[in-house]
Amino acid sequence: MLRVAVVGSGPSGCYTAQNLVQRDPGVHVDVLDRLPCPYGLVRYGVAPDHEKIKSLQGSLRSVLEHERVRFLGGVRVGGPGGLPVERLRELYHAVVYCVGAATDRRLGIPGEELPGSWSATEFVSWYSAHPDAADAGFLRGVRSAVVIGVGNVAVDVSRMLVRGAAELRPTDIPQAALDTLAASGLSEVHMVGRRGPAQARFTTKELRELGGLPGCEVVVDKAELALDTADPGALPSGQRRNVEVLRGWAAEPAATAARRIRLRFFLRPVELLEVAGRVGAVRFERTEPDDRGGVTGTGRYEDVPAQLVLRSVGYRGVPLPGLPFDPVSGTIPHQEGRVLRDGTPSPGEYVAGWIKRGPTGVIGTNRPCAKETVTSLLADAPALGRGDVPTDPVAALRATGVEPVPWNGWLAIERAEAELGARLGRGVVKLSDWDTLLGAARVP
Repeated sequence: MLRVAVVGSGPSGCYTAQNLVQRDPGVHVDVLDRLPCPYGLVRYGVAPDHEKIKSLQGSLRSVLEHERVRFLGGVRVGGPGGLPVERLRELYHAVVYCVGAATDRRLGIPGEELPGSWSATEFVSWYSAHPDAADAGFLRGVRSAVVIGVGNVAVDVSRMLVRGAAELRPTDIPQAALDTLAASGLSEVHMVGRRGPAQARFTTKELRELGGLPGCEVVVDKAELALDTADPGALPSGQRRNVEVLRGWAAEPAATAARRIRLRFFLRPVELLEVAGRVGAVRFERTEPDDRGGVTGTGRYEDVPAQLVLRSVGYRGVPLPGLPFDPVSGTIPHQEGRVLRDGTPSPGEYVAGWIKRGPTGVIGTNRPCAKETVTSLLADAPALGRGDVPTDPVAALRATGVEPVPWNGWLAIERAEAELGARLGRGVVKLSDWDTLLGAARVP
């Protein structure tokens, strides 16, 4: 019997566990997560109003309920207070790290540290009830917001900023976030890209959702669209549809909606401006297409008022103490999923997901990524299986002071969230702090 630990219970971790038990009947998998709840970014990264994507939890659930898969929540690996990777390696024949990309990229411009300047990741964590997130007063005194970036996460946060309580109440958004968003005085969101609409990273489906928000107008500047020199007919289908949607909005007459989203292009942030001790505006430089598919600055500037700035310019992996790390790519060096130490495969150590390939692709991209890693692991299995490991690693974990949250503990959290929703006259409502989650998990 081969015992494998998979660190991380998001899509990449679940697909790795699924591949292992499907391809080798002698493999038993423990899926470890530092949180007491499974599913990773499917639970804590998908917007509450995207029920179809969130329904993916059902397929991930079937993996974690497999008879040879065990979920162990509340187990921190690496870092202060965490189980050292060297000790984890002693407890299992193999370990697969599926820890994602846990931080965001920076803008690297003056004023980025001002109060009111946040990463989109922090804002998403708050409205998704991540227990590490806190209500940082994101919307206090905010009338206008700037979202820097034109990918799907930027679309998500822009949409959530203008959503009304009636649309959010049926979702699992935590009550405190719902109340804050419902009481917000925000009336305008600027979603800004440094390049043109043909280079935007959002999908057409996500983009079109902005046009169907009650009480909200989408505004697109015809002049900015005209700056894009790309021939729509020569673009890939997704980008071509994006341009068509944007042109349609640009042609619509002005409306009198209470809230509006302005989609801006060819603007590069150069500074966040301070007003009364916090962010008050963003200074942008107008850009224009160059002849190499990028943009160049024009020396012309525009200040956009904003009391909230959310940067959404990509995720980035972080080092896990005890493992090698490439600071340039933000990934763990590997060869077909085998962790490389000083250029040589490290026996029994593997990676999958964003920490392996960088924050690219969609949820489904994790399937072939996991398959490649599992193929390498199973090829190494005869040698790995000769290692001497404990019959039950949980006892060894408890000896280090770790009390894992088992699958039944997660089911207890689910029941508590359903009960909370019923008391509030809603559906399921997420619990959002460590004490409440762990308290619910310990209820028999």
